[in-house]
This record gives sequence, C-alpha cells and structure tokens, in this order.
Amino acid sequence: MIVGAGSAGCAIANRLSANGKHTVCLLEAGGRDTNPWIHIPVGYFKTMGNPGTDWRYQAASDPGLNGRSIPWPRGRVLGGSSSINGLLYVRGQAQDYDQWAQMGNPGWDWDTVLPYFKRAENWQGDEVGEERGTGGPLQVSPTRLKRDVVDKWIDAAVAAGYKKNPDYNDGNQEGVGYFQLTMDRGRRCSSAVAYLKPARGRANLEILTHAQTKRVIMDGKRAVGIEADVKGAHTEIKARREVILSAGAIGSPQILMLSGIGDADGIKPHGIDMVHELKGVGRNLQDHLQARPVFKTDLSTINVEVSNFFKQGLIALEYALKRSGPMAMAASLGTGFLKTEPHMEVPDIQFHIQPFSASHPAEGPHKFSAFTASVLQLRPESAGHLELKSSKWQDHPAIHPNYLATETDQRTIVKGIQVARRIAEFSPLKEHILEEFAPGRDVAFDDYDGTLDWARNTAVTIYHPTGTCKMGPDDMAVVDERLRVRGIDGLRVADCSIMPLIVSGNTNAPAIMIGEKVSDMILEDAA
Repeated sequence: MIVGAGSAGCAIANRLSANGKHTVCLLEAGGRDTNPWIHIPVGYFKTMGNPGTDWRYQAASDPGLNGRSIPWPRGRVLGGSSSINGLLYVRGQAQDYDQWAQMGNPGWDWDTVLPYFKRAENWQGDEVGEERGTGGPLQVSPTRLKRDVVDKWIDAAVAAGYKKNPDYNDGNQEGVGYFQLTMDRGRRCSSAVAYLKPARGRANLEILTHAQTKRVIMDGKRAVGIEADVKGAHTEIKARREVILSAGAIGSPQILMLSGIGDADGIKPHGIDMVHELKGVGRNLQDHLQARPVFKTDLSTINVEVSNFFKQGLIALEYALKRSGPMAMAASLGTGFLKTEPHMEVPDIQFHIQPFSASHPAEGPHKFSAFTASVLQLRPESAGHLELKSSKWQDHPAIHPNYLATETDQRTIVKGIQVARRIAEFSPLKEHILEEFAPGRDVAFDDYDGTLDWARNTAVTIYHPTGTCKMGPDDMAVVDERLRVRGIDGLRVADCSIMPLIVSGNTNAPAIMIGEKVSDMILEDAA
C-alpha cells in the first residue's frame, strides 16, 4: 500500500506491480491529472495556487524573512508536485550522495544511486554519455526553447570567468548552460504520465483518488493498514505486507504524527495516543530559498510577448500546431551551478535564469521587458521543523522553515546576489540591460546589510522541502538505510523527507530515484 501518488509514489506503484506477483493499492489525496494545464509546460502558472491541484500550504511567520509568511505550493493530484513543478531535471552533485553514505547510510553513494537515475530516464539528447539512461519511463530532454537574453547571460557568465557545462547531470554540476527538462515533445512528463499511465491497466494495481490518509492503523508496533477519507467516506484499508508513505516532506511526517509516531511533546498535547517515540519526525526541515534579482532589458522577453490578446492567440496557435514556443517553456531556461569562493570543492549557489519577471506568478508578468536571475544557496545550514496544529487530519501542519538563521546562509545569499549583479556587468549582456529593477539602485553592490535585508523582504521558496523523516543511524533519524521506520514493522517512508541533507539542486529527479531504489528494496525483502 502506497500513500501519495507523487514523484516517488508513482515510481514505486509501477515497479511493485510490474511482475504481477503483488497487489498494490495507491492512494492520492487529490484527483486525476485531467486538468489540461498540467500537461502544458507553462501551465504551472495555472496549477500553483489552484486548490484543485495544490495543497496551498502556508509557512508560518519566519524571523529570517523579517516576519513574512510565504506560500508553500505542493502538488495535490496524480503526479504530485511533478504535475505542477517547473519541469527542471537536476540530479544533484555526486558529493551529495557520497555524504549521505558517509553519514551512516550505506548504499546511497553516487555510484550506487546513479543506476537508478539511469533506469528512470529516457534521455532525448543527441549525445548519450555513460551517465545517461535510455529506455526508461521518464522522458528527459534538452530545452526546446532558446532565448536571446538567456544566450547572452550564459556568454556573459563565461566572460566573467565561469565555464560552460554541457551536462550538469553527470555528477559534476559546475558551470552554466541550459536546463534539462521532464518534457516529451512539448508536453510535461510527470511521474503520473511516466509511471502510472502505462501501468493503469494492470489488474493488480488499484489507484484511489480523492483518498486522503488520516492515520496509519497499528497492531502494536506493526503497521497493518491506513484509515482514509475516500471521496467523503471513512474507509479502512488493510495492507497484506507493507505501508509506504510517499506523501512528501510535509505529508509523510504529518501522517506519522497523527498515527502516534514522533516526538511525544508535539503529539500528546493533541490527545493522540503515542505508539512510538521518534523525536526526529518533522525535524531537519530544509529548503532552497531563492532571491530574485530582476533586470530590465531592450531584448524581447515573455513580458512583452504576451502583452495583448492577439500575441497570446499567436502563441497558443504555435503551441497547438507545433508544441513549441513560449507555452512549451519550463519555469526557467538557463542555469548555473557556481562557487561564491574559488577555494570551494563544489558549487554552493544555483541560478535559474528566466526570460520574464513578475512580482508574483498569479499576478502575471511585469509590463516592461525584463529577465530574472534567481539565485539560491544549494546547501543551507539552517533547518526548520513541522508541528501539528491539531489532531484533525484536515488541518495543515505548522511549517517553520527557519530561513537564513546562520551566518553562512546569510553570507551566501548576499554573495549570490552579488554574483548575479556582477555577471550583468559583462558583455554581451551588459549592452542590453537598461536598468537593474531589483534590488535596484537603492541597494549598493557592497552594501551587505542592505542586500541581506532586501533578500529577507523579497526571497521566496523555490519549492524544495526535504529532510523531515531523515534517513540515518543517529537518534534523530526516522528511517534506516532501507527506508524502514525505526522501531516499527511494515512501515516505510519513501520521498524527499528521507534526505539527511538536501541535494544540490531541484528535487524531482532525486525523489523519483528514491522511488526506484526503494522499489528494489521492497521486492528483495518480499522475496
């Protein structure tokens, strides 16, 4: 039984049901992925914030953001967040996984997880290196859309001393280039499209939508099923073998806590009977915080290309006829994995270069032509936590991100913004910049306090929550290296919540890898 049809859950459901020997029930709190905007790459503008596809979480007031409370979108639909994300395919740095192994998680080093990345993907690029996979269910492609402003940003970054990297997914991320995408001929390839669509006809796979899990049913210290609200009806579903929580970095720890598994100090006050003490449930919350410098330009950008209904009509027609143009554009086109200090072994910041700008996606683009050089710290030291607000399964947990809580994180975000400004001073980009819109002339380049305060006032999540059911051998670990919940039989967690440390980049590809890898573990244990 799998709870959550997101990036990991869909992969697990496919792999466990493939041999026909096991019956699999997959529960998804949201509905089917029938909304057409899910499958159009630029549709994330329509699906984020939509209660039909998004959990619409809201983080608590955060001191690191000068008290701001920001939205935390997460997918609530078949495919989970892979159905509403920006389609960006990033595996992470090889050292990320080697560090997981060194922290006491054997079998999670780069050399061991790489085959699962390869098994998942069907790389559509012209050249297939030994690090790339072909024949997998997940379609991964180079971007179909190039933009002059992104080309010039990449060339300016090279002029500033950074190198081009034709494939940041080979384990060595450093450099600049275009993003790789989970896209197939101009349409989104979510985990539901990749893994569920070919498996839906299997007699041994049952997919329940509008099925929100209330708690795990326990028999002593063994998980034996789940209680769920299925289309408004209370339902109990028994598991013959295992329950796998793949509800994400917010959903999985919440379900554990509602089931009496976690820190007693956060569970007992809500009247929930304790089953097993695991103080790490909901702790170790890590996320990537993006600062968003914006530059006005005389080059054409999406801002002006969608400025009237006639232009929008032409764009829609191009997409309908060719599956190309702005509607086939991912959330970002250009990227860079760079070092803020030359002595560093691996990059510590990542750029998302977007040929548009907006104060908020729901408000639409600015009225002037501009691009965004979003920058984030890859491995933040700051960690937050989740806690229950009540014993009610309908209530979202309280989310405390704890952004920018350490001096290293503060210094890195400031240096990242400075790198963005510095690249903008190099040809062939500088000749096309009319004005720095944000942070703007009121914040000088070397004004550390002013730059940090601008970040605190404007930075937002880039949607990568991880770590809340971390894997490891220590007292705060929730699962072991086979993703079994410590002290509980028949229960695993398999999603981004198991990451002991956040990966260096976007999290969809690692989540799918986790689903692929745990599937083998489950099948091995069932043999």
